[in-house]
Amino acid sequence: MFDNVWLIPLFPLIGFLINGLLGKKIKNETVIGSIGAFAVLCSFIVSVMTFLKLIGLPGEERVVNVKIFTWMTAGNFNADIAFLIDPLSCLMLLVVTGIGFLIHVYSIGYMHGEEGFYRFFAYLNLFVFSMLLLVMGNNLLLMFVGWEGVGLCSYLLIGYYFHKKSAGDAGKKAFVMNRVGDFGFLLGTFALFWWFGQNHNIWTIQFTELQQNAHLLPTGGVVTIITLCFFLGATGKSAQIPLYTWLPDAMEGPTPVSALIHAATMVTAGVYMIGRMSYLFIRSPETMMVIAVIGGCTALFAATIGTAQNDIKRVLAYSTVSQLGYMFLAMGVGAFTAGVFHLMTHAFFKACLFLGSGAVIHSMHGALHHVHSHDDAQDMRNMGGLRKHMPLTFLTFLVATIAIAGIPGFAGFFSKDEILWQAFANPLHGDLNMLLWGMGACAALLTAFYMFRLVFMTFFGKCRIKEGAEKHLHESPMVIVIPLIVLALLSIVGGYVGLPKLIGDLVGGIPNYLEHYLEPVFANANEYMKDHAHAGHHSHALEWGLMGLSVVIALVGIAVAAMLYLVKPDLPKKFTSAFPALHRAVYNKWYIDELYDFMIVNPCKAMGRFLWKGFDVLVIDGLVNGVAHVVMAFGGVVRYTQTGQIYNYAWTMAFGVVAIVGYYLFK
Repeated sequence: MFDNVWLIPLFPLIGFLINGLLGKKIKNETVIGSIGAFAVLCSFIVSVMTFLKLIGLPGEERVVNVKIFTWMTAGNFNADIAFLIDPLSCLMLLVVTGIGFLIHVYSIGYMHGEEGFYRFFAYLNLFVFSMLLLVMGNNLLLMFVGWEGVGLCSYLLIGYYFHKKSAGDAGKKAFVMNRVGDFGFLLGTFALFWWFGQNHNIWTIQFTELQQNAHLLPTGGVVTIITLCFFLGATGKSAQIPLYTWLPDAMEGPTPVSALIHAATMVTAGVYMIGRMSYLFIRSPETMMVIAVIGGCTALFAATIGTAQNDIKRVLAYSTVSQLGYMFLAMGVGAFTAGVFHLMTHAFFKACLFLGSGAVIHSMHGALHHVHSHDDAQDMRNMGGLRKHMPLTFLTFLVATIAIAGIPGFAGFFSKDEILWQAFANPLHGDLNMLLWGMGACAALLTAFYMFRLVFMTFFGKCRIKEGAEKHLHESPMVIVIPLIVLALLSIVGGYVGLPKLIGDLVGGIPNYLEHYLEPVFANANEYMKDHAHAGHHSHALEWGLMGLSVVIALVGIAVAAMLYLVKPDLPKKFTSAFPALHRAVYNKWYIDELYDFMIVNPCKAMGRFLWKGFDVLVIDGLVNGVAHVVMAFGGVVRYTQTGQIYNYAWTMAFGVVAIVGYYLFK
């Protein structure tokens, strides 16, 4: 029934091979872009067909392993190239291929005229292929291949403008920090494989078999170590404290890269991995608490930094880090469905925001180029009043901003409110519930503030670019605008598949479709939580009250942004003058990069220089060269015995004969 699912990753792989090997000869941008986009479109079509087949099955039959061929065998262990088709993987397939296709279409217009156009689309297709392997793999080893593949593609795409030192450095930073997390992923895989094999003779890393045998794992202890290792991998890939600093620097890549990799797909891999193995994580209360606390802290910490950034893409980058923190907060309190729900809605509105920022930057570059200005096209302080020049971009951007701020009726409201409610009411961390909810609520306030600050600085007020450039501002071509419109629509309707029960009952008993859909995936974890965590009873009035409070919090954030950047635009300068140290700290990202440089990067460099110059050059090279000098000196002495003169050899022979005869005579 699902025998054709192997086509889903195959199409992007073919696109990568065609553009990668032949793109330089094809040269035509339309053909190259169409090949890349069509490959992902084909994957999306097959993904939709797979999804429709899956939902046609009874709930208990919606977990299917599709084996392609045996990959490796060693004793009792074997790993297959096989795909796991279930509600979670199907949802991710739709997100990756659907949004991936829109971003490919957008890139045809945005990357027009760029050197290495074919190379960009080859990398994009390779990334989609790797991400599909990650979400489809039915075992940890195949997931890790995709995990490493998206890390490689991230390095290639972030450093796409490799002639810029900052882009090259950002690519290397992302690659190295992801390797730290990948080490944790590998340790978790090895530990899990070894424990099941040694204790129960179950040599497997297949997800369905791990789920069937998860009850054999003891609570705490070994499962805590294993899950913490996996969580370390998730923090690297999904940019959580302390491994988050690579993602803001990744904005050096082209804007479509930011939308695809750092908003909709790759950075959610850690969230997906925890959801995929929820039956393991739920068995360690300690790990769940760590995930919830790290997620809450990341959501709040990154939101504070976003309030003071002036680069439009960096604001969105820290917003992404903050929203990922929300997802981990949900996972950490056992609200796995809510975390996946926010993953989906975030993909819609954040991709729209990144692509919208790209449209703004595209227009700004064109305007500034006409007047030979060196102003930064990404600096919001150079913008203003763009809504009259770019009305469609403004409307789509505004819709996505309302969604991320959590205003009722938009997708972000439903998923974010569900996370806040679960953080408050979850039975796992009773003493921490208020703290977790408080961190999430404060992050929501700051999110509404800095996102509308971005909108007001960019699209409202007086245009601040140099005189003569404003007339060159224009709406982007339709190949850029159409993906924005589709994503804006999804930012509105995407939340209605997961209506909270309270609202669903209020409007005629509409069920939470997403919760029912994902039930087979999280059934094991939910059952375990019911048996081991005693949930308190909370009234509907409390839930309504917290929902209303979250709306008030969002409105307060918007009102403050409007006051500071629309009504009294001179107030921000007064505030920064009154609190210069605080502003400098937030603007400089709390000096975390500098702290990492001081504590880790520079000591590692110093050690490297010492091992190079102090040990390798002086000791190793000195020892080797010293032996060579001794041999040369000894050889210099001995070579005088080999003069090539016959009389010297005759004297030597005579001396030898006399010495030998003398030895025997006097012996």
